[in-house]
Amino acid sequence: MESTTTKPAVPHSGDGASTQLFEDWFDPIESAVRNQVRQFIEGVIEAELEEALSRPRYCRAAKTAGEPGERPAGLRGHRHGHRSRSLMGTFGPVEIRVPRARLDTPDGKTTEWKSRVLPAYQRRTKAADALIAGAYLSGTNTRRVRRALATLFRGSVSKDTVSRVWRKVESDWKAWNTRSLADEPIVRLILDGTVVRVRLDRKATLISLLVVLGVRDDGQKVLLAVKNLGGETKESWRTVLDDLIKRGLRKPEFLIVDGGSGLDAALATIWNDVPTQRCTVHKHRNLLAHAPERLRDEITADYNDMIYAGTPQEVEKRRTAFLRKWRVRHSPVADSLEEAGDRLFTFTRLPPGQWKSARTTNAIERLHEEFKRRIKTQTVLPSSDTAAMLFWALLASGQIIMRKVDGWQTLPTKPDQPLDVAA
Repeated sequence: MESTTTKPAVPHSGDGASTQLFEDWFDPIESAVRNQVRQFIEGVIEAELEEALSRPRYCRAAKTAGEPGERPAGLRGHRHGHRSRSLMGTFGPVEIRVPRARLDTPDGKTTEWKSRVLPAYQRRTKAADALIAGAYLSGTNTRRVRRALATLFRGSVSKDTVSRVWRKVESDWKAWNTRSLADEPIVRLILDGTVVRVRLDRKATLISLLVVLGVRDDGQKVLLAVKNLGGETKESWRTVLDDLIKRGLRKPEFLIVDGGSGLDAALATIWNDVPTQRCTVHKHRNLLAHAPERLRDEITADYNDMIYAGTPQEVEKRRTAFLRKWRVRHSPVADSLEEAGDRLFTFTRLPPGQWKSARTTNAIERLHEEFKRRIKTQTVLPSSDTAAMLFWALLASGQIIMRKVDGWQTLPTKPDQPLDVAA
């Protein structure tokens, strides 16, 4: 009786070695491009050396009619061979031949020529570093970055390479935190906080990042500060603001805040006379929190009707109607609106074209949402310092781009005096 046995299938392979996916795929376009890249880089460095020596390769300078033994005019040094260098860019890794030379010095000695195009010890282009950092910032870890970029860089990106690039990001982060703000033409500040989950003492913990956006006089938004100082207390916000002022930040002409008591108290001690707008979106959430679910659609309709009215007079008219109606229907809603006071309507002192950008802290809210989307795969960030640095790096690397505020053309117009309702 014959027995039937099942054996695992053995893949066909040449020379007994299994073929990995894509390993035997030859792309003549990629190969040709890499060769051209090598020749181009070598040509750029050769041209730089020719300029330093004041003569092309294999060319002799004209002799001067001087004393015997005098160096030819314009000759500033001499070549002495090449060295091999490995360079990794977005085009992948290449081996290039870098020329060597000795340059004459005024004291009659010579010194080694150093290329400015390819500095000593540089192994990666800045674009390659930006690509590695960008992959890390997209919400993954060092091992996943290495695997994701292995094909592009032909396995030249190790876990240590990713870590070194990230250390460079850290040094840039420290420099950014101490830069001078004296030359920044900031006319408006937007201040808010966001909550992220980090690992502290081996436990997942929620922390608050304090974020300050500035608006330049041309309407461009710029990140000024992002810090973790233990919460959104008066002391924490005061520390952030004092640091900005210490580094040269000018007094802004307009402030947009989320309505937190700690931030309000800190601003009152520094810029109490600056027109301040309380975020209308935050206040809308507060109103809904004071009402039963069956009333929320009606409250939203009345609130939007008031906030998005076309003129300051119409806004004030609908504000009065809102308070009168909801004082009877559900008094906690009216009390919550009155708590915000006139600061909820400071935007009406600006030209109507600026109202959309001045009503809310949505500029920071959108950054919060994008930041949380990017770190979603990491679930818990390694530390509080990493969270703040990641927020900054997403902007610094171009992963997130901020546009100008709506109505920036009228930013030079100063806020009007508060509307006199009695008049």
